[in-house]
Amino acid sequence: MTYEQSLKYIHSLNRFGINPGLERIEALCAAVGNPEKKLKFIHIAGTNGKGSTSTMVARALHASGKKTGLFTSPFVTDFRERICINSEMVDKSLFASVVTELEPIVTQLALRDMQPTEFEVITAAAFLIFERSGCDICVLEVGLGGRLDSTNVIPTPLVSAIVSISLDHTAILGDTVEQIAAEKCGIIKEGGKTVCYPLQQSAVIDIVRDTCVVKHNSFTLPEIDEVKNIVNHIDGVGFEYQGKEYKLAMSGEYQVYNALTAIEICRIAGVDEENIKIGIESAKVAARMEVLSTSPLVLLDGGHNDDGGRVVATSISTLQAEKRIIAVIGMMADKNVDAYLSYVAPLCSKIITCSVADNPRTMSADDLCALASRYCDDCIAVSDASAAVERALSEIDGYDCLLVCGSLYLAGEVRMKLIEKL
Repeated sequence: MTYEQSLKYIHSLNRFGINPGLERIEALCAAVGNPEKKLKFIHIAGTNGKGSTSTMVARALHASGKKTGLFTSPFVTDFRERICINSEMVDKSLFASVVTELEPIVTQLALRDMQPTEFEVITAAAFLIFERSGCDICVLEVGLGGRLDSTNVIPTPLVSAIVSISLDHTAILGDTVEQIAAEKCGIIKEGGKTVCYPLQQSAVIDIVRDTCVVKHNSFTLPEIDEVKNIVNHIDGVGFEYQGKEYKLAMSGEYQVYNALTAIEICRIAGVDEENIKIGIESAKVAARMEVLSTSPLVLLDGGHNDDGGRVVATSISTLQAEKRIIAVIGMMADKNVDAYLSYVAPLCSKIITCSVADNPRTMSADDLCALASRYCDDCIAVSDASAAVERALSEIDGYDCLLVCGSLYLAGEVRMKLIEKL
């Protein structure tokens, strides 16, 4: 297959949906020699902050001289963002060759009523790519949940981490944070070492700690009391932790607590303090309160659940207090849309709602507009996302900030168009 053909094949598997369980990924990996058993991992689960934390850790490991694989999801602009080595996207030819090798195995498994999902095939491809590239260590972000996620086929990692947990994917993971936490803690394996994001509900921390006891893991919780002098700017957030100063390249106070988690993960993994600092300060992740322009100010965020809405609201309240904000918002209908809007929409002077192209889960612009109108007096619906962005940019002179938010799918659809226009 060419790269384009391999990508088309991968996307064709999307029709098989989400099917939690490890038997298919185990069969896939066994058919190609179990590459996951030949690699060392840092495994990161949670609802929000997985991508940022994973990227910080991977950057620090790379800075320390380790050949580092990074597996994340979803992508924003380029599919290969999901599989990186030393902060560079996987080579197209390597990706295509691995997918070509997996395709007949997938076909054979389907004949045995073990049809792998898209995510399972991507996971197996990542393992093969990392192994054949000679990665010293791989940072692995969980796709969904933890216990039955295909990444959980790995042996005991060097470090497991549970980052911020809130309500999301409740139909699959449970409808309370305690149930969701228990699913996420399924990545904690016997005899390992675990770090827990510190700004959690106490019930979540208790579940992580208790799981560590049962699984004979060490338990590390970053010390919030050791955080001082948080200063949040458009271009990043500065803080002090245990007497050391840091300046992140990503804005939003919540990134401080992702950074604390990354720091403790890296310490356990044996990274020295200088390279930890280099790693977390150089990390950037697209569509996480990303500043696309400062004049005019344009922010792009892909957070999509109620906790994501709270984080966006806190960030823009800090960065844009008393400012007029025009927002383009698109969301998936299976998310808690009203909860998200209840945080973000009241802070906006005008909202343009849109649908996300070619995604059957998208909420219609009209339905989203009706919900947003509960919280903002000036709301209009423009069904096409690109047209909605064009409309917002044509009106930006009357506002202090353009915020594009509500979905990583929306961010992926419009990010390059925004960059070209600004």
